[in-house]
Amino acid sequence: MSKTTKKTTRARKPAAEKPAAETKAPREELCVFAFRLTEAERDAIHKAAGPAKASKFARSLLVAAATKDDAAVRAIMKEIAAVA
Repeated sequence: MSKTTKKTTRARKPAAEKPAAETKAPREELCVFAFRLTEAERDAIHKAAGPAKASKFARSLLVAAATKDDAAVRAIMKEIAAVA
């Protein structure tokens, strides 16, 4: 008969304790505001905003224009000019 060897398993290290998660401020409830665009308009928005930022870009610009915040509109336009 051949000898069988028993493998010993290593004891797992206890997981590092995570600090208690800070309570986050509740998010503001949002609603949907949709409008229709041509493909060219959509593409222009995506090009100006950059990858995965079109919705945030459009929302920021629309809200700034609606609230007549010239400084915010100019800042957004300046960002676009810097990227282009």
